[in-house]
Amino acid sequence: MLHRASHLWARVEIFLAAACAAAVTGLILLNVITRAAGNAIYWVDEAAIYTMVWMCFLASSAALHYRNSIAVTVLNELLPATAGRALSRFVDVMVFVFACLMVWVCLRWFMPVQLIQAGWDVKAFQGQTFNFIYAEPTNTIGIKKAWVWLVMPLFTFGALLHASANLFYPGASRSEVAG
Repeated sequence: MLHRASHLWARVEIFLAAACAAAVTGLILLNVITRAAGNAIYWVDEAAIYTMVWMCFLASSAALHYRNSIAVTVLNELLPATAGRALSRFVDVMVFVFACLMVWVCLRWFMPVQLIQAGWDVKAFQGQTFNFIYAEPTNTIGIKKAWVWLVMPLFTFGALLHASANLFYPGASRSEVAG
């Protein structure tokens, strides 16, 4: 069940990352065309950057599920099979620990409990916590940066889900990659 949920979420992440890649391409093309026409749209650069950030985080989380993240494999290739499996398990544990730390970071950064305690009132929340995450606007687009930063809890959820699945079903994702 956990591995199936991880697989489904990874497919959603890949789809969204591909959509972001297409959007980045479209935004950059729009930027080139409007600049060449002498009528540049000033917010397109920022939108392309934020879209690329979303693409990278979504694809990185999916890569954890498929176990095809960038890695140095020299040591693993030199070790005997049992030691190599132990090293792979250690990596799985470290990715899980990283995902758990990301949960803590997101809770400290977004402070959802304190926002709920403030009755969803952003001004009261800011006054109590001195956290302006929900009020700070982007430079040119004008939306709240919290909307851009929401990729972090999404990444964290995916990383925790995929790390848990890899920890409890160690061979499942490898067989998907090989198949």
